[in-house]
Amino acid sequence: MGFLDRFRKREDKEVLWTKCDSCKSLLYIPELRANLNVCPKCQHHFNMPSKERLQHLLKDFYLLFEDIKPADPLNFKDTKSYKERLKQAQEQTTLSEALLVAEGLLVDERVVLAVMDFNFIGGSMGSVVGERFYRACKHASNRELPLIAIITSGGARMQEGILSLMQMAKTSIGTGYLKRKGLPYITVLTDPTTGGVSASFAFLGDIILAEPKALIGFAGPRVIEQTIKQQLPEGFQRAEFLLEKGMVDMVVHRKELKDALYNLIKFTTYWRRHVEV
Repeated sequence: MGFLDRFRKREDKEVLWTKCDSCKSLLYIPELRANLNVCPKCQHHFNMPSKERLQHLLKDFYLLFEDIKPADPLNFKDTKSYKERLKQAQEQTTLSEALLVAEGLLVDERVVLAVMDFNFIGGSMGSVVGERFYRACKHASNRELPLIAIITSGGARMQEGILSLMQMAKTSIGTGYLKRKGLPYITVLTDPTTGGVSASFAFLGDIILAEPKALIGFAGPRVIEQTIKQQLPEGFQRAEFLLEKGMVDMVVHRKELKDALYNLIKFTTYWRRHVEV
């Protein structure tokens, strides 16, 4: 259970302290949140809820596609029913799904922002996440706005079976609307970005950023090693290794992310408006 889960747990006594996963320091949660959920002692990047990311990055924003809600088309049940899992996730996170989409101002540039939340069933991609992202692409295309995606995910949502896997194709098609109009699509890969999301729209960005030490990959290290029968280098799925190998363009500290995104949007929109290719 992550610190945000503990923080939100409805107990008689509010939880105010947590331990850093990296340096094991004891941290005061209100101060940690004020520091954008970054450990002030070792700079470890904790998971950051989608609502907090949205409020940090955009102003004068409004949410899109909140009327698209998850369902249980397969009537799936494991240790508990999918309907129960959805209800529990919605109550714990106050979100309707694992993806928020909004239009607003990044400083003074109007953008569309899609933000995933790992606290909602592991940020897994079901049919609603796929549909919202697809519509975010179409909305940005119709409005001729850049699209920024803040991504964290454990992959496809198993409770929706093949319907979740189909979203890999749908989200990839969505990014095509932006490319045809020459609109910037920037992705920010955060810890973790894995599975079907990493194999679809996460790596289709024109510019791919990552947060420090983010775990990024399709399958886990153990699965890969057992499949290819080779010992893999330490940290081969971390953001810094992917930067070294050219799979991401920049590794950006969370405190610098807003400025980095703004500068990239200013540069790409200027290029599009004033430079003929």
